[in-house]
Amino acid sequence: MALEKMKSKLNQPIVFWIAIFFLIRCIGITNPPLDVAHNWRQTTVTMVARNYFESGGHFFFPQIDVAGEKTGITGMEFPLLNYLIYLVSKVFGYAHWYGRLINLIISSFGIYYFYLLVKKHIHDSSAFPSAMLLLGSIWFAYSRKIMPDTFAMSILIWGIYQGLEYLKSGKNWKLLFSIIGITLGVLCKLPMIFAVVPLALLWFDKSHPRMRIYAFFGILALAVGLSFLYYFQWVPYLNEKFGFVHFFMGKSVQIGAMEILANWKDVIEKYYLDALHFTGFAAWLVGLLLLWKHKNQQPTLFYTIALATLAFFGIMLKSGTTFAIHSYYIVPFAPVMALVAGYALTFCKTQKIQHILLFIIIAENVLNWQHDFRIKPAYAGFEKLGGHLDSLGANRKDLIFVNSKEVPTTLYFAHRKGWCNHNDWIMAPGRIDSLANLGLKWIVVAKTAFGEPLPSNNLPIIQRFENEHYQIYSLGK
Repeated sequence: MALEKMKSKLNQPIVFWIAIFFLIRCIGITNPPLDVAHNWRQTTVTMVARNYFESGGHFFFPQIDVAGEKTGITGMEFPLLNYLIYLVSKVFGYAHWYGRLINLIISSFGIYYFYLLVKKHIHDSSAFPSAMLLLGSIWFAYSRKIMPDTFAMSILIWGIYQGLEYLKSGKNWKLLFSIIGITLGVLCKLPMIFAVVPLALLWFDKSHPRMRIYAFFGILALAVGLSFLYYFQWVPYLNEKFGFVHFFMGKSVQIGAMEILANWKDVIEKYYLDALHFTGFAAWLVGLLLLWKHKNQQPTLFYTIALATLAFFGIMLKSGTTFAIHSYYIVPFAPVMALVAGYALTFCKTQKIQHILLFIIIAENVLNWQHDFRIKPAYAGFEKLGGHLDSLGANRKDLIFVNSKEVPTTLYFAHRKGWCNHNDWIMAPGRIDSLANLGLKWIVVAKTAFGEPLPSNNLPIIQRFENEHYQIYSLGK
């Protein structure tokens, strides 16, 4: 019986397409985190993983490289992805691309459970087109990045699915899986909590035994409680104890609202350009109109989307300008948009028309994300920065400065700790002397990709190396 069930699952068309998209995204999977978009965000993950590997792996004390003379231990997102990279590295030796592969594997399972979640618990006929649209959405690119966004959402989707299955079957092991999935999903990325909000509808569901409802809401309370304990107790504790703040905890709703309004064009762009691109966005708009029209016929779908959208709007307000600037902030909402757009496609007169529209939407998305599969030539040279510092006799414990503004990518590839900031910052009177007193030994000048040439006249530094990407200076006496 179990074998037959497995065969049935493997015969589902969505499994075939998940496998195809998995293989496509394996192209360049071993690339260093020097992608065109958000290489800086990826290196904040990899530097923590590498520090785990080199310092023994104390899970609750993640350490980054951009804290200057400090330890670099700081409060940040629950470092599960970082730690998994470390665990794989313990077996095979450290490599940054493990993070890409781990995220891709988990995100592929996440899309499969998204399909099951929609099919069994929300709207059967929307499951396949919605899952296909999610495959081709912003998830196409970000599920192969060394970032926790699709990773966390996938774990959360799995946890929610297991919880709903528990309500139907009463099997306690499904409740246990739900506890694990929902808790880890929200812990790994706190904004994912918006996806838990629609589950409030279950409180009014009379089709399940009340004891199961109480048990399920108990695990939701546990997941939220543990997440809040981590982010509002542990993270501030690490920040205060080790004297370095790294993690963005949001803004007040009032400030966030003003920033969203001031940057409304960039905010809207996240929906029509980043999430599903133009054709997918059009399908989403049509789906919203159809949902409103059929809200009485499809109450579960309508109120699920409505609550999720309202909750995500709260995340936007807490993020403010940050949401407008960074495309990955729309990643957790992509499944909701895919579900609405997928619902619109169920109204196609024939399956052939639906498949043609799916192809058009997915093709536009994939073609618009293909640039993220290659490394920009201007970035590529920084992969050798650490080796060049080694060849000049720089100790791995030597502190360095790189003029890469707030981008930590350069420090990661230098394989050293220190500071990264603007030219004006390092050129301020007395700055180099004060940093030298804290242990600064080397200055790296990013010439094009991450910074710009640094006027070195009359500075107490000696040029030791130069190529088309950067210059390396040691401090003079």
